[in-house]
Amino acid sequence: MFAVIVNTVAIIIGVLIGLVLRKGIPQRISDAIMEALGLCTVVIGIQGTIVEKNILLLIVAVVIGVFIGKLCDLDGRINRAAARITAHFAGAGEAARMANAFVTSCLIMNVGAMVIVGSLNAGLRADFAMLYTKSLLDFVSGIMFTATMGIGVMGSAAFTFFFQGGIVLLAEYISPFLSDELIAEISSTGCLLILAIGLNMLNLTKIKVLDYLPSLLVAPVLYWIFAGF
Repeated sequence: MFAVIVNTVAIIIGVLIGLVLRKGIPQRISDAIMEALGLCTVVIGIQGTIVEKNILLLIVAVVIGVFIGKLCDLDGRINRAAARITAHFAGAGEAARMANAFVTSCLIMNVGAMVIVGSLNAGLRADFAMLYTKSLLDFVSGIMFTATMGIGVMGSAAFTFFFQGGIVLLAEYISPFLSDELIAEISSTGCLLILAIGLNMLNLTKIKVLDYLPSLLVAPVLYWIFAGF
């Protein structure tokens, strides 16, 4: 768990630095940085999805996932819950921005093969190298996202601690079910969501990314079904 704690602290420190920088950044520069982060996020998403070897599985997983998400109104429910929590610290408009920053940073920092493989390596082999690398990346991301999106990014530190910590603690039990191919499928699906986030950050789309979250659960189920045949 030590590497997970390091990762969490790295995000917190990054957020604190970002808050300091945020106060001195003019709005026009902040907007330009947001566009740059959006472009980088799009690139990350494309890089992760372009290596997908089973495009049919990805398509089916996303279609079924968004169907479930829309049916349950995941985007609305999660955003309303986040807004209620953040409303204790800010007004209605600021609460919505904090909720968006929280959701966006959680997905970007915790979706991908590095999170799963790094946490499994830490739990099974006491190999923390990948999580330490992720800690550095999250530190930089925390600074940049907080400087443009605000204090809501701090929530991703708590999410990272519990999500990655859970994988580390349960690594021995879940690793037999997570082959390299399955991790690649989950990662590709997650990167598609990251691509959607990037497009939203560029104001090119208004995709309700949270409605696509069930795809991350549908993808492994479909993989196991396809593998059975």
